[in-house]
Amino acid sequence: MPVNQGLSDRAAGQRFPDSFVWGAATSAYQIEGSPLADGAGPSNWHRYVHASGRVVNGDTGDVACDHYRRWREDVALMKAMGLRAYRFSIAWARVLPAGGGRVNPAGLAFYERLVEALLAAGIEPFVTLYHWDLPLALEERGGWLDRDTAGRFADYAELVFRRLGDRVRHWLTLNEPWVVVDHGYVQALHPPALGDPASGPEAALNLLRAHALAVQAGRAAGAGNIGIAINLEPKYPHTDGEADRLAAGRAHAYMNRQFLDALLLGLHPRTLAEVYGAAWPRYDEAEVRALAQPIDFLGVNYYSRAVVRDDPRAGITRAAAVPQAGAEHTEMGWEVFPDGLTDTLLWLKRRYGDLPLYITENGAAFADEEPANGVVEDPRREDYLHRHLRAALAVLRQGVDLRGYFAWSLLDNFEWAFGYSKRFGLIHVDHRTQRRTLKRSALAYASYAQR
Repeated sequence: MPVNQGLSDRAAGQRFPDSFVWGAATSAYQIEGSPLADGAGPSNWHRYVHASGRVVNGDTGDVACDHYRRWREDVALMKAMGLRAYRFSIAWARVLPAGGGRVNPAGLAFYERLVEALLAAGIEPFVTLYHWDLPLALEERGGWLDRDTAGRFADYAELVFRRLGDRVRHWLTLNEPWVVVDHGYVQALHPPALGDPASGPEAALNLLRAHALAVQAGRAAGAGNIGIAINLEPKYPHTDGEADRLAAGRAHAYMNRQFLDALLLGLHPRTLAEVYGAAWPRYDEAEVRALAQPIDFLGVNYYSRAVVRDDPRAGITRAAAVPQAGAEHTEMGWEVFPDGLTDTLLWLKRRYGDLPLYITENGAAFADEEPANGVVEDPRREDYLHRHLRAALAVLRQGVDLRGYFAWSLLDNFEWAFGYSKRFGLIHVDHRTQRRTLKRSALAYASYAQR
C-alpha cells in the first residue's frame, strides 16, 4: 500500500514530507560475526557470551548474520527495498583493538567499503560510534566506571570522524546509555554484570562525559550532524493515587530523564536522589552543565510503555510494572502501544523544545513463520509498523520536527542475552545457512520507503 494512501490523514491533509528519511537499523555485534577477524580485538560482549552462561541456548555473536562477509548482499537488499538510510554501528575494537593506541587498518577499511557501497546505492549512512561493545582491554581497566574510558572514546571518535567524515553526514555518539548503566551496572543482565546499584551514577556520568567529549571532537574535526540515540519508555501510573503517581515519576526520572536532562539541560533530575538514595553523589554543577554540548538531532528508540504501581520491593525505583490484561504483547513481553510513541515525541517537544528528531529504533519481535514461496508472512509485525508510523505521522501535524524513521531491525540478529530466540528483522535470516528472505513486513515497509 503506498504510504500516502495507507498513512495519510485525509481529513487533515497530512503526509510525510518528501524529505522524510526511511531507514533500517542494526548494530555491529548483533550482525557482523567474525568478531576477531583481520586484527580486531575482543569486546566485552565477546567474552561475556563465551564465559557467562547467561545467553539463551549458549548463543554467541561469532557468526551472527555474517554481515562482515555478506555486506554486499545486505546493501543490495536495502537498495531493493528502497531504503534511503541505514543506521549501523562501528565495532570500536575492530578499529582500535585495545581501545586506544594502535589502529587496525583492516577494521577501518571494512567500514570505508561499507560506507562507499551505501552511498553508491543511494543510501545515507547514519553511523553509531558505540552500541554496547566495549573493547575488552578497557572493560578490564574498569569499563565505564573508569573516567579514562570517556577520554579513550573521544580519541576513537575523532579517529573515525576524520577517516569517514568526508562521506558520513550523520553520527550518533552512543546508543541507549541507560541500558548500559541499568543492565550492566545496576543489574547483572549485560556485561560487566556488576549488579551494584551504587555504581549507576558513576557509570552514567562517564557515559555522559564520553558523549560530550566526542561531540567536541566531532566539531573540531568538522564532522556533520551529531546526535545520540536514547531509549524512551513512557511511564503511566496504575492509579490516580499519590503513591502510584510518585512511583511513575521515579521510573520516569530514572529511565527517561536521567540522560536527557543532562544532555539537553545540563542538570540532573532531583528525583534521582530518591532513586539512588545514599549512592547519589554530590556533583560539580559546572561540570554537569558542561555535559550539555549542543547536538544537531536526537535519536529516539521506542518500543513500548510501562504502567507502574508503587512497590517498595521493585528495585531502586520502587515502581513495579503492572501487566495490562487483554493488551497485545510482542515476544519480548512488551505491550504494543503506539500511542506511547506519540506521547513520547510530544513530551520531548514540550520539555526540550524543537530539537530535530529521528525515530532511530522501533520494531517488534514475533514468532515468524518459516519462509514459504520466497517470502515470510508476518502480519503482526506489518501491523505493528503501520500503527507506529501512523503514530509518528500524528506528531507531525502537531508541530514536532520529526525527520525520519528507522525500523529495528534490518535482519534477524543476535538479540543480546536472548541470543537468536527473538526475531526483530524485516529480513528473515536462517542462521544455519545465512539465507536471507524478505518478510511481508519488509515488502510493506518498502512501499512506504519507495512511495
